[in-house]
Amino acid sequence: MINTKEFYDYLLSKKFDFFAGVPDSLLKNLCACIKENSDKKHNIITANEGNAVALASGYHIASGNYGVVYMQNSGIGNTVNPLLSLVDEEVYSIPMLLIVGWRGEPGVKDEPQHVKQGKVTIELFETMGIECVILDENYKEKINYCYDYISKNNKPIALIVRKGSFDEYKTSKPINNYTITREEALETIIDNLNNDDFIVSTTGKTSREIFEIRERRNEEHSNDFLTVGSMGHTSSIALGMSIGSDKDIYCIDGDGSFIMHTGAFAVIPSVAEKNFKYILINNGAHESVGGQPTVGFDIDVEKLLLSFGFKNVYKATTTEEIEKYMNNLKENELQALVIYTKLGSRDDLGRPTVSPINNKKAMMKKFED
Repeated sequence: MINTKEFYDYLLSKKFDFFAGVPDSLLKNLCACIKENSDKKHNIITANEGNAVALASGYHIASGNYGVVYMQNSGIGNTVNPLLSLVDEEVYSIPMLLIVGWRGEPGVKDEPQHVKQGKVTIELFETMGIECVILDENYKEKINYCYDYISKNNKPIALIVRKGSFDEYKTSKPINNYTITREEALETIIDNLNNDDFIVSTTGKTSREIFEIRERRNEEHSNDFLTVGSMGHTSSIALGMSIGSDKDIYCIDGDGSFIMHTGAFAVIPSVAEKNFKYILINNGAHESVGGQPTVGFDIDVEKLLLSFGFKNVYKATTTEEIEKYMNNLKENELQALVIYTKLGSRDDLGRPTVSPINNKKAMMKKFED
């Protein structure tokens, strides 16, 4: 296992002194170390991974030093355009180090949404002409190779990180002053839904908690689309459902997801009907992958949604307020509810035992009923 701080220090010694990206569970210790030891201008948690590639590009052009872009391999898709149309040697030829968590590595048990991505991770990079190096305990040798490669070739290289590569890096976790948990908020939301209302929930712990709430209540899961991947696209999935059905569709999003593809909300109000109901749970963190902060508390989410075209946007910080505003959402206008929660989840929180395909089939059948 690699000493996380020593790895970070060695990166700095090789002029890898600028970091940007989206946190990943396999990189949580490294991300915590970077955050603890870098100033905010040299470690930027970006809205999406493509933004990070662009930031690293600009930094290299201005400073001559090399940027490090960290991500989960599920974020490769967000980087394809800037990697091929900006960074590629046939365009601007910009060197950088990509540090990529290898979820779904073949032969390693993982969740369904990571299996295909894990199989094609190396192949995807190779198709883009980007060499991959798999990190091991000889990390200095690997970093030296990456440094020499990008210095000589003026192009990016990907350092692929397996599960359990870094030792624990203890750091203070972000806290906020809100009093309710996300699971309490979800319980209250579900309490105020009708039997023919449908949920589309964002990836990570939100969907896991919804699944377990239904299990505790001995309720079916056919009304819930648990988006186990596709971070940032929950609102668009829900919009499509609301167009395809006259049933009420409740999108339950998270701040990281909302920020990743906020551009979707420039379109949603122009086509959404009254059956599209948007709920954003904001805890100011990428909690499902280690608790790194988002800018969820630094922006005025309510004003943003109003500016996009929502008629009313409500703010709730208690279960009583959630219940009150859930009733308002049932009115015949395009409305949204932003719920502020504290960080944290149960240590024994499980994962859905229904496969994504069966989840989809059950929901489609329910729509037909």
